[in-house]
Amino acid sequence: MAASISLSDITIRTYLQPGDIGYITYLHGLLYRQEYNLGIAFKAYVAAGLAEFYQQYTDDRNRVWVAEHNGKIVGFLLLMDRGDAAQLRYFIVTPGYRGLGLGKKLMDLYMAFLHECGYTTSYLWTTHELTKAASLYQSYGFQLSQEKESTDFGKALIEQRYDLAV
Repeated sequence: MAASISLSDITIRTYLQPGDIGYITYLHGLLYRQEYNLGIAFKAYVAAGLAEFYQQYTDDRNRVWVAEHNGKIVGFLLLMDRGDAAQLRYFIVTPGYRGLGLGKKLMDLYMAFLHECGYTTSYLWTTHELTKAASLYQSYGFQLSQEKESTDFGKALIEQRYDLAV
């Protein structure tokens, strides 16, 4: 699919619509099961985090970027207000849309909003298996700051925290 479309074919909106939270939860559960063999505990974690985001949402300090092609969500990222810090969460690009520059575009939008809001730091959590994502984060200045062994998502892995000083 990526060969027949370009980044200009994808629209990005910055608001949630009915169905988005459920679909983003589903998408994470599906893709992370297929690609990393994560269990239902991961999907529950995503659902709880998205519910928390929605409950504490304000336009001035939080943001979503929902990437769509022909009405279908193909990418997602959010910035969650954590006081002085912004948390990057739920960054995903579906397989048929990888390699188009969509991930970089979403990160550019994240960084612009981060600066616009005056956050002093940003952070994210990922796992050791997501090496391409970690490489992208590092290209924006995020640095690995913490690692911990975990079985929280149904298998043994190393959770990693990346921090950015703005």
